[in-house]
Amino acid sequence: MPSDNARGYAKGRARRREILLAALRAFAEQGFRATSMREIAEMVGLSQAGLLHHFSSKEELLEEVLRLRDEEQTAFNERLGEGRGLDAIRYLLDLVDLNARQVGLVRLYTVLAGESVSPGHPARQYFLDRYATVRERVAQRLRSARDEGELRADADLDGASAVIMAVMDGLQIQWLLDPETVDMPQVFREFLETYLRGLAPDDR
Repeated sequence: MPSDNARGYAKGRARRREILLAALRAFAEQGFRATSMREIAEMVGLSQAGLLHHFSSKEELLEEVLRLRDEEQTAFNERLGEGRGLDAIRYLLDLVDLNARQVGLVRLYTVLAGESVSPGHPARQYFLDRYATVRERVAQRLRSARDEGELRADADLDGASAVIMAVMDGLQIQWLLDPETVDMPQVFREFLETYLRGLAPDDR
């Protein structure tokens, strides 16, 4: 039978996750700056003092929300290091399919990424680091494809990585605005296959 301490710990973890999910919804709908701790507290039936017992500041709450988002995609992110050549890049198709089923997380990422271009935003360094990391991962997979002879030797693969990420982000915005019109997975699939063909050697 669990001890009182164990039950209390589990209850505390469950409460923290409830707060994080509420904050995720609020940040996704209103952005970081327009969301108050009082609003988040009300969403989970706590006083502001009660919320501060779990998270000492809105900045700490944001940090944990972003960590939660990353945990949701850990398995997919790790797969980018698997496979050889272009097969590893086509993992991104699965990622876009996943994102199409996670509108709340996609909205959160899009809203916060847009806000983070402002100097002093608490998520600015997170997004700087994240974009740099993902661009490099994609560029590494593209270099692997070049080494396999699947891409031209003179192709600008760092630039190609940035283009691929830009298209993913741009499609997410259009899809969030008009999901009935923009089929994000299908459009990205067509783009990626067409773009990669343009980087292929002439004899392929």
